[in-house]
Amino acid sequence: MTEPRPRPRPRTRTIRTDYLARVEGEGALHVRVKDGRVDEIELRIYEPPRFFEALLRGRAFTEAPDITSRICGICPVAYQLSAVQAMESICDVRVDGQLRALRRLLYCGEWLESHALHVFMLHLPDFLGYESVVHMARDHGPLVESALALKKTGNAVMTVVGGREIHPVNVKVGGFYRVPRRAELAPLREQLERARETALETVRFTAGLHFPDYEQDVELVALAEDGEYPIDRGRIVSDRGLDIPLDGWNDHFVEEHVARSNALHARLRARGTYLVGPLARYALASELLSPVAREAAAEAGLGAVCRNPFQSIVVRSVELLYACDEAIRLIDEYEEPDRPAVGFEVRAGVGHGATEAPRGVCYHRYAIDAEGTILEAQIVPPTSQNQRAIEDDLRAVVERSLDLPDKQLGLLCEQTIRNYDPCISCATHFLDLTVERV
Repeated sequence: MTEPRPRPRPRTRTIRTDYLARVEGEGALHVRVKDGRVDEIELRIYEPPRFFEALLRGRAFTEAPDITSRICGICPVAYQLSAVQAMESICDVRVDGQLRALRRLLYCGEWLESHALHVFMLHLPDFLGYESVVHMARDHGPLVESALALKKTGNAVMTVVGGREIHPVNVKVGGFYRVPRRAELAPLREQLERARETALETVRFTAGLHFPDYEQDVELVALAEDGEYPIDRGRIVSDRGLDIPLDGWNDHFVEEHVARSNALHARLRARGTYLVGPLARYALASELLSPVAREAAAEAGLGAVCRNPFQSIVVRSVELLYACDEAIRLIDEYEEPDRPAVGFEVRAGVGHGATEAPRGVCYHRYAIDAEGTILEAQIVPPTSQNQRAIEDDLRAVVERSLDLPDKQLGLLCEQTIRNYDPCISCATHFLDLTVERV
């Protein structure tokens, strides 16, 4: 009887992670390594697109804030206020004074609940070596309690100002349907004082984590508003000289279809890949943080610019602290406005709006007719803007870590993606991971 021939060792090794935990969405990462270098890397987003832009066409312009807020349950205010701004720019309406302050306060609530969720429940388990926040809670109960308290505070702000904690319903073109009384804001201040102490401890704790020695060389893009840390409005700037009004977006940015993704990939026409989010905001406006937040950032060793995406957890913690400070300031200075909204007349035109979602710039463009019917809609979420930067990070991190076993390499890839707190549902979802070693 002939002895069976031994099977040759496979030239390709495959790792599969059927689902990337601790992000919102579904998708896949394919990595091909050949001769010790990354030969191919593809961040595939295969969640079916939800066609919000098509859904908006033919609807009344007044419906856009409520419809777009449904794009995301974590950052609904970003979509809502970006849509509102665009419609107000068409109708020549500028919301200022206490109405604008209330919108900024509402946005602070969103930053609190979103950053707290990401820092403690989605990202921190990576650094502490836990599979999930549930496993982490067994050994770090106080940390999880802190996360829940911070998130609860953010939700309370959104409820009082926005009408409810998820998908707020109080924002309208021109202002609000109803403005809160000073007495309604007083209990929020007490919660925010406690949250500020927790946020300060969070900065100190996250600063002590171990971070891979990696920095990215990518253009940083954020909003800029004179004298204010960017949250609820501004022009578009970058660390490489870009400074344009919102209506210049499509002259400088382009979105492209790629075969591997149901989400569009955005790039700068002149220079390609760019980055939005906490690292960009901090680099471009750290001097505009509150004194306590600036001091905490300095103690954390961040410097004026942070280019290590793994340290984004520290920057988000600094922004948690700033959101508490800013919300307290807005409440202390609040005076009940005479009316909840500014009057205006509908007219045909094209309008632009952009705000800083916790994950980065959220840009909207609409065209409406004289009756206020939406003719065109364009929505550019932060995650679709960061996809190219994420792939660049993955390539660099994988090439530096090829000596790791497949399982550890896969976990490092997931952590690299989670640095960006991607909301893949917004961009159109994650993660089936395939690594080929040839």
